[in-house]
Amino acid sequence: MRILLFTGKGGVGKSTLAAATACASAAAGHRTLVLSTDAAHSLADALAVTATGEPTEVAPDLWVQHVDAQERFERSWGEIQGYLLSVLDVAGVDPVTAEELTVIPGAEEVLALLEVRAQARSGEWDVLVVDCAPTAETLRLLALPEALGWYMTRVLPVERRVVKVLKPVLTRAAGVPMPEDSVFDAIERLHAELDDVRAVLTGAETSVRLVLTPESVVLAEARRAYTFLTLFGYAVDTAIVNRVFPDGGADEWRATWVRAQQGVLVDAEDSFAGLDLRTSPYRATEPVGRDQLLEVAASVYGDADPLARGVERVPMEVRTRSGGLVLSLPLPLADRDDVRLARKGDELVISVGSYRRLLTLPSGVARHRVAGARVHGGELQVRFVDAATDKEGT
Repeated sequence: MRILLFTGKGGVGKSTLAAATACASAAAGHRTLVLSTDAAHSLADALAVTATGEPTEVAPDLWVQHVDAQERFERSWGEIQGYLLSVLDVAGVDPVTAEELTVIPGAEEVLALLEVRAQARSGEWDVLVVDCAPTAETLRLLALPEALGWYMTRVLPVERRVVKVLKPVLTRAAGVPMPEDSVFDAIERLHAELDDVRAVLTGAETSVRLVLTPESVVLAEARRAYTFLTLFGYAVDTAIVNRVFPDGGADEWRATWVRAQQGVLVDAEDSFAGLDLRTSPYRATEPVGRDQLLEVAASVYGDADPLARGVERVPMEVRTRSGGLVLSLPLPLADRDDVRLARKGDELVISVGSYRRLLTLPSGVARHRVAGARVHGGELQVRFVDAATDKEGT
């Protein structure tokens, strides 16, 4: 199946373009589900339909769904939250306050991704279009499965063994209940589900589409999103510049806007070179409903297939070089001053700005030591030499 994720800065029109793409997909005869994980849930408004927490057919071959994040939260976090509430109860914390303390900020949106996974694995759909949260929230959500995986493989097993051995002593000494196996099981189930979310969203049939407007501030955020999404292994295949003014004509005010937008469009072409860059004109009226959304899709994609993958990329590659190996990781638009690198055992810690990825090295690379690194041609290149012979390569 084909999966398309639409994200962008709040207010740029990503819900409209996600809905328009879904309408075009359904019109081509593909069983299409368009769902929203954005708490604002503007998707149904764009389609001029009523949406619920379950897929609802709104046109031939087109279903829409607003993910019920609270329901997903209770289903996946309920048992873990129950244990945390019991601990806070013993500590004398007010029940209302305890309820607030056991809700991790952003957890509902994270768990909403589990519904994306469930629908992708259901076999019901040919195409899944996801209207994601605004860019910053989306980046945090998509980084979580891998970060949680590090905790699950290294920290949780130790904690579970310690609690099992020392539970009677700890319970008496601390005066609070220790977690049962069911709590650890719930955490492990949640990890397995989020790990599968990552597998689905980094699969060969999944692409991210960045939506932006022709404004310098918005372009800057879209550039960062492109870098960070690629850092975490997500394939960005298309950038869509929305609300582009037509020719200003004799209207000097509009002509000024047109000139400013044209300058940003030139910068966007440079920024997203290699991606499928498309534009959508600023319309006289807001496009609402299936018919108008099909017009939007036609203006964006023209005669091209809206489901076509715009770019192919190798997420990570190891090449043999004289005297060693070079590991290459795509990192478009990254500045060398923003990239930091560290080695911890068999992991490479890559930091770009405020985002960090722990990359487990392939076994054939892990026994080598890092001899150097550079950012070149839109990718991070890390050079390794054999630790035993300590030969310097090129």
